[in-house]
Amino acid sequence: MNKDQIEGLISELTLQEKLDMVHGNELFATKGVERLGIPPFRTSDGPMGVRRDFQTDSWANIGLSYDYDSYLPSNTALAATWNRDLAYETGKILGKETRGRGKDMILAPSVNMMRTPLCGRNFEYMGEDPCLAAEMVVPLVKGIEENDVSSCVKHFALNNQETRRLDVDVEVSERALREIYLPAFEAAVKKGKAKGVMGAYNKLRGSHCCHNDYLLNQILREEWGFEGIVISDWGGVHDTEEALMNGLDMEMSVMNNFNEYFLADPLMKMIEEGKIDREIAIAKIDEKVRHILNVMNALHMLDGERYAGTYNDYQDKAALRQTARESVVLLKNDNHVLPLDAKKVKKLLLVGDNANRQQASGGGSAEIKALYEITPLMGFHMVLGGNTEIVYKPGYYNNDVGNIWANMGDSESGQADSLNQDKESTAVKEAQEEKKRARQALQEEMNEKYRKEAIEAAKDADAVIFVGGLTHDFDTEGQDRADMKLPYGQDALIASLLEVRPDTIVVLQVGSPVDMSAWSHRASTICCSWYAGMEGGYALAEVIFGKVNPSGRLPETFPITEQDCPAVVLGEFPGGASVKYGEDIFIGYRYYDTYDVKTAFPFGYGLSYTECVMSGLAVNVLEDGEQSKRVEVTFNVSNIGDRSGAEVAQIYVADKLPKVKKAAKELKAFEKVFLEAGETKQVRLELDESAFTYYDEESRCFKIDAGYYMILLAKSAEEVVEVVDVKLA
Repeated sequence: MNKDQIEGLISELTLQEKLDMVHGNELFATKGVERLGIPPFRTSDGPMGVRRDFQTDSWANIGLSYDYDSYLPSNTALAATWNRDLAYETGKILGKETRGRGKDMILAPSVNMMRTPLCGRNFEYMGEDPCLAAEMVVPLVKGIEENDVSSCVKHFALNNQETRRLDVDVEVSERALREIYLPAFEAAVKKGKAKGVMGAYNKLRGSHCCHNDYLLNQILREEWGFEGIVISDWGGVHDTEEALMNGLDMEMSVMNNFNEYFLADPLMKMIEEGKIDREIAIAKIDEKVRHILNVMNALHMLDGERYAGTYNDYQDKAALRQTARESVVLLKNDNHVLPLDAKKVKKLLLVGDNANRQQASGGGSAEIKALYEITPLMGFHMVLGGNTEIVYKPGYYNNDVGNIWANMGDSESGQADSLNQDKESTAVKEAQEEKKRARQALQEEMNEKYRKEAIEAAKDADAVIFVGGLTHDFDTEGQDRADMKLPYGQDALIASLLEVRPDTIVVLQVGSPVDMSAWSHRASTICCSWYAGMEGGYALAEVIFGKVNPSGRLPETFPITEQDCPAVVLGEFPGGASVKYGEDIFIGYRYYDTYDVKTAFPFGYGLSYTECVMSGLAVNVLEDGEQSKRVEVTFNVSNIGDRSGAEVAQIYVADKLPKVKKAAKELKAFEKVFLEAGETKQVRLELDESAFTYYDEESRCFKIDAGYYMILLAKSAEEVVEVVDVKLA
């Protein structure tokens, strides 16, 4: 349809039909207009695959077998690859499966910044750096939307904690908002051409984000030119007039009183009673319907020429396995224990509940009804075959004490009840605490039994691998972690294993940083494996046994303890009714680097089984006919080791004489370079003017100050290889 035809369609709609299109008529769908050939608009969670189907008006499971589908690596795992091509391939699979399941919009990707390591939904996000997140989200969105499916970039904006997520009011400087928290959203909209954006639950400066005039009208619509659908988070709308006027197109919620949604009967009543100017109201409603119809038209929902999609295509599993492979981050390999030699390991001991745990079904709305999930235990069996005896010991007892969704019951009731999590009665909370105490007592008893069994088994094994970390009892929507400590008594178990077997390989499956200070100084070998999707366990085994050379890099700093986190030191976390981002732009490595705070492992860090060197850094200001602010950066990367591998070259920029307070350096470009043994490649990257700008709050725009800047070639935020100065006029 062309523009005139869309307008003609709008003119034929009754007011009631228009309202039916702008709010949920099912838990995950709006109402269509059959007489005009307008179908319902169907959505689905989530960032790690297409969620199972529920009843149209309740969170009860459909109970059929058709909605098993692919479990994709989390966005944190994807970001850890630092590979844009894999982001694109992952997006293509997600989009194809979304369309194959008959959905129009997938509620993904999530690109909120990791302000603190304690946020329960960090595993859904792309780390702590706006450059990395922006670069990875663009190909991910493009891959999704190739399939006649809309992405939905979320949660716009500042959803950086789960504590009081429904009403917490964020106080943040305009500079931090623009430099840290908005760039990934802007890139998704402007470069990725995302057709959907979801508002956040929280408030910004006193107004809920799902109908925040500044965010939705002024920034998203007017500044960025977004013409797609703005959809609310489920239950994120709180006011009819604000929802009408302030940029929201589609209201969704977790309750089945669909006609009582703010943009349903309450809006009709306000119009009929004259509480809202009818002409203005109709114009705003038409604008919402226009956005929806334009997206439907772009997705070929109105012309019958739509791509059908498919899901559970086994040809896609290779790409998911490759993403899982490249997400593994080797943190320590001091004694070169890795890679293990399968021919020498006749008896392998795997210790840890996570070795045998499937993670897909947890995390809140990110849960997946996975067609399959290869656990680490299964993966090691698959990779090693029948010549190696694999002994498994749980080592510690996981009794699911942390998950807010589990405490509320099953996921169906938990989804709806999550909106009331901060209003739970004292009696309910006390009952939950009593259950936790009983479980804790059982935990301590079982931990001692399991620990003794693991220690005894470790004595005669050829190799010992501990697979622990977090689970979706802690990495989950609806709650933040209390601290960075490993749950279930894992610190004591790891310490005991290292006493008996100093060569124990520690593997942490996490979605957020954890405190390793109790034992990391004694561990020579540590790996981070994330929630890496349905092929994650196989990919991990490949890395451990050297079939794959690890190439993942941390998308977030691992501080030593949560007390080192800038949100705690300089700002507030989690705050109360409001939270002040007093750390301003200094989140993640920007803080640790600038204030010289020691970390456990820095942003951008990761080891390999080969050795790559970078050299020959040169910069050149490109001629544009006027005063240029574009800089070409070239350098060489050489693999001087004896096996193929990859290096992630990171380019940081530092202002030598800043006129405002800036971070010591900031990531502005990166490239993952694959090299055969002995191979050298020249890399060319271009920094546009945005690499040198900062947001000036007085003039309310980004600006560049003339002067000298340092271009830093680095392997991580803490390992700078070469530095060259450049002068910008």
